[in-house]
Order: sequence, then C-alpha cells, then structure tokens
Amino acid sequence: MRSAVRLRILITCGALVVAGIGGWQLLPSDDVRSDPITIGTTDEVTSLDPAGAYDAGSWAMYSNVFQSLLTFKPGFTTPVPDAAKSCRFVGSKLTTYECTLRDDLTFSNGRKITGDDVRYSFERMMTIRTDVGPAPLFPTLQKVVARGQKVTFQLSGRDATFPLKLATGAGSIVDHTTYPAKSLRKDTVVDGSGPYVLKEYQPGVSARLEPNPHYRGAITKAGRPVVVKYFKESQQLADAWKGKQVDVTHRQMPPAFLDKLNESTPDDIKVTEAASAEIRNLNFNVRPDSAMAKKAVRQAVAAVIDRPAITTGPYQGTVEPLYSLIPQGFVGHSTAFYDTYPEPSKAKAKSLLKAADVDTPVKFTLGYRKDATYAAEAAELKKQLEETGLFEVTIVPVAWTEFQKEYAQGKFDAYTVGWLPDFPDSDSFTAPLVGTHNTLHNKFSSARIDSLIAATQQYSDRARATADFKAIQDEVAKDVPLVPLWQKKDYVLSTDEVAGSQYLSDGTGIWRLWELSWI
Repeated sequence: MRSAVRLRILITCGALVVAGIGGWQLLPSDDVRSDPITIGTTDEVTSLDPAGAYDAGSWAMYSNVFQSLLTFKPGFTTPVPDAAKSCRFVGSKLTTYECTLRDDLTFSNGRKITGDDVRYSFERMMTIRTDVGPAPLFPTLQKVVARGQKVTFQLSGRDATFPLKLATGAGSIVDHTTYPAKSLRKDTVVDGSGPYVLKEYQPGVSARLEPNPHYRGAITKAGRPVVVKYFKESQQLADAWKGKQVDVTHRQMPPAFLDKLNESTPDDIKVTEAASAEIRNLNFNVRPDSAMAKKAVRQAVAAVIDRPAITTGPYQGTVEPLYSLIPQGFVGHSTAFYDTYPEPSKAKAKSLLKAADVDTPVKFTLGYRKDATYAAEAAELKKQLEETGLFEVTIVPVAWTEFQKEYAQGKFDAYTVGWLPDFPDSDSFTAPLVGTHNTLHNKFSSARIDSLIAATQQYSDRARATADFKAIQDEVAKDVPLVPLWQKKDYVLSTDEVAGSQYLSDGTGIWRLWELSWI
C-alpha cells in the first residue's frame, strides 16, 4: 500500500495572464483501466437545466457538461476564456462587457454554437427566474446583444465582479433550439459543450459521464469516464465508502468519520483538505406573518446562540465558529456578530424582547435539510433557545429538493442552509445572501445594505472594497436577516488507486472531474 497522503490546497489570489489559449480535442487516455471512476456525494442535482438551479450539486454537474464564456484555472481567482476567445470591459465605466465567442464550438448534439445561443441563455434565465434559479446573481444585467460571435452585456451600474459571475454555473450556455424560452426543460437530456457528455442519468441516484471528444476550450487534458452516485444522507455516503462502492467522496461525510480521519488516516486513503469557504447560516423569514418579522426577535436569537457548543457538539470539531457574513480568507472579513453579541446572554435577549414589547415564549418553526448531522445541529439550536425560556421551537426536517422550494415559499420562520461561494470574491457572500431579491427568498431588504453592495462592486482592485464589506457586515449584525454559525474545510477522500483527487475542488464552485485518473 502507498503511504497515506494528506494534501492541503490554498486558493492563491492573483491574476493569470493568458496569451493565445487554444482549444485541444480531448484524446483518449493511455490508462490501462477503462472502467469509470465512481464518485460519491450528498450534493444532489435539483435540475439539469441551468436556468432552474442555484445549488452546489447542480453546479458541479454544469461545470462538466456545459461551458461558460469564462472559467477558473485551479488555484486562481481571475477567470480565463473557455467558450470565449477573449472578454473585456469596454471603456472604464465597468458597465459594458464584451466577449468574442470561439468559432469552433459545437453542442453535444452536433449543432454549432453562436453568439445567439449565449444571448438566449441569459435572456431565458432572467425571463424564467425560478424561485431556486440563479437570476439573482445578475442584478445589474440589463441587456445582452449578439452580433455574430460577439456578445455584449449592458449593465445598469459598475460591476467589477461581472466576469467572475460569467464563470459560474449561471453562465452555462444552452442550445436555443432545444431549451424552451419560457419554461424549464423537463427531460434528462443535456445539450451542452463541456468537457463531458451526460450518457445516463437517474435523478437522485446516479449519473454517468464520458469525455466529450468535440470539446474545445480552456481544458487541455482528457478525463476518464466517471459515475457519480448521489446519497440522501451523509451516513449513507460513509457506508458506501466503507463498502468500497465509491472511489472518491466529496461533500459531505459525517463529522464523526472526519474526526477519526483527523486522528489517524489509513494507508490506502488519500485525504485532501481544501481551504474552502463553505459556511452555514441560520436564516430568518422576515415576511409580515412570520415570527421573525420583528428585528428584536432576530436579535434576541443572535444574542443566545452558542457557536462553540455547535461546532464541538454536532460537528465534533470539524468546523470552526463563524461570527460574520464573510468568512475568513476573504477580503473584508470581520467579527461583527462577536462584537455585537460577544457571549451568549439570556439577559440581553430578554431585554431586547421586552423593549420591543414581544410576548414570550416566541413560538417559531426551524426547518432544515433532512440528515442526521443537520438534525443534531437543529436539536442543539432548539436546546439553546428553549433553555432561556424565551423561545419555543418546532423543528421540521425536509428532503433537500422540497426543502429548497419550501423555504423559498416562506414555509419556515427560520431555516439553516449551507453556502459555498459562487466565485472567489467576497461579493458572493453579500449580494446573494443579504441583498434585495436574495437567493434565500426571505424577503429581507435594506436600502443601506444594497447601497453598500453596489459600492463594493465598483472596484477592480478588490482590496479597495474592504471598508464597504465591513460596513455591510456591521449592518447585518444589526438587522440580523441571518446568524452565521460556522465555516469548514472541504474534504475530498480517494483510494490510493485514483490520481488527481486533490484538484477536484478548490473553492471556486467547479467540479474538475477531468482531473481524476487511475494510477
């Protein structure tokens, strides 16, 4: 057996200067083994249609079967051309962005890709605008114009982060002849131009992908056939790993399993600890009919939350307490919630509720994705809140796909949701989470926060936005549309027969299946 390998991937900020990126046809690998590499994950695909999903599992799929104009190279935070030959802001106002599409691209159905497909993909996404779709990622997008292979995006205001957003799953290019203009595609067929072709798909069960021989773009190496197996709960994934049903696992193994790995890693396992920015928040529904409509109630909850008890209890030390909207490692990170609520305090919570003339106990529902780990987290939150005598909590477990729909519809007063950045920038934690029309659909809106978000987007030099990012976090700690709970590392496990698992994920939201190969 090979010695155990423990790797640590750090995202390095910096610009990658790209000159003359070419597209290579992906050729078959010289590997002797021809059987697919099997990957296990709990991140299910909620929709194969890019206009209909804004979650980690769906976007992991999109990064393999679709192309965006831009993409991220491993370890870099500046996007590079993929479906595009080149992209640039026109002028210095940062309100017009122009891309020239490659002229050698085809969809997996054989049809040539044109600028009209790019325009159509964005207009369609913004028109359909599903509750769980990615349209909120583009609040400044006003108009898309295609002339031949040239595509121009007109923005309503300065947005230096726009190229980063194009490189996400929201920028997936679809065939305008096979995707309906005003509704989501319902079948299990994908017409994309990514490095993989989806050959077989059973929703919630498995997906078989094979290298796309007609791919042209930023990726220059051939991948292996892969099978992705989807599991409802983390313990099911752990059982599959122990039973040698999967060769690689990524998101999420149970905390108890990871804790044991931290103590001692078997010789035939490779563990990658990526410096991820995955966070988890307790989110509040602020609709008028919700128990969390009053700011004082939300502040009182924030005043009694004991993060260390959560991180060392349900998560057994595999996560770290988080005290602000933006996690460690990102521009503008602060400790706004610690500054405002330094220690769990029943007295402070009681004072806040009394001053707002709120009757106690405050009764509310707490929804979460059905899973043993999240159930333990919800039970700990319920315990902490109810021990004060100020709250009465009803916890509601729901399967992931339905959970997304139900919190978007306002079915819960509070709900816990994990969050991975869409792109490597602090803006990915502000506009989508606390901006008006945010992806949490909690109906929170703050003119002050919206103004600060717009201010952060005007700087190409992202460090110049630091003060505004900190101001946003201060406002969030006051208004409390959510309470940050924890931040964690990203773990990838593989057997010693698989190479490249350390490159599978690096925190940019891209799942690099093409990096995996047999040793």
